[in-house]
Amino acid sequence: MTKEVIGIAGCGAMGEPMIQRLLTAGFEVWAHDVRPLAEFGAIAEHMLEDAAEFARRCNVVISVVRDVDQTRSLLFSEAQGIVRGANPPEILVISSTVSARFIRQLLTELPAQTSLVDAAMSGAPYRAREGTLSFMLGGPDAVVDRLMPILQVMGNRLYRLGDVGMGMTTKVLNNYCAASSIAATHRVLGMAQALGLDRRHLLEVMKHSSGSNWFADHIDQIDWSDEGYSLDNTIGIVEKDVLATLDTVSECPDIVRWPLDDGLLDALRRLEPLELESTTR
Repeated sequence: MTKEVIGIAGCGAMGEPMIQRLLTAGFEVWAHDVRPLAEFGAIAEHMLEDAAEFARRCNVVISVVRDVDQTRSLLFSEAQGIVRGANPPEILVISSTVSARFIRQLLTELPAQTSLVDAAMSGAPYRAREGTLSFMLGGPDAVVDRLMPILQVMGNRLYRLGDVGMGMTTKVLNNYCAASSIAATHRVLGMAQALGLDRRHLLEVMKHSSGSNWFADHIDQIDWSDEGYSLDNTIGIVEKDVLATLDTVSECPDIVRWPLDDGLLDALRRLEPLELESTTR
């Protein structure tokens, strides 16, 4: 059996705890990021700044970079270009949330010796630390089978959803709902404050009532729950995910754009920091 040497590309809030989980489980893991080594503390000894060396060492690369542009840079740019050289990875796993249309396009651009799997993940950094992420998988059965022991270290819900692109399709539709609940929760917490209602009381009632949702129910565990909108923070990533949903469906003639789609984007861009005092953080 091939010994899997795992590469994680993108070592931010999600990538770093994923690396730690895999190392603890005994895997050989290498990491790559464009930021300086000094920013990475405990995992610095596993970092490879040279992208060609990273590609050469790792037969499975899991990409958790921010977006499509960073994914293209990782794969094809002169500075990184991990699939351009003589030693591309055997398996490329895209776990960043991107458009499923982009995933299908990527399938036509990779070298023949590299298998593609979309393993979109759901869960905030605290779930990455716990190893309780959900993975939505699209790809050939044999390749997904090979990945299962790796993914089981990082997640406890692994959904096999069909061909390449189906994992990401599922993820962006899920994230559209998540984005809606984030915007709605921000909105009603702002209303509560203006109306003189204790926001903690509202959250407690919602948790046990029809207003229950992932963001509100886990507001104290989600590292970024206090954030307002900025292009460079997690709410900015949520906006990016909604745009990925709309791009995914853009070529489907049976799906027309709704006012809700643009309204959700507008709502996310209006979000201000919650400044909700946490009871646990």
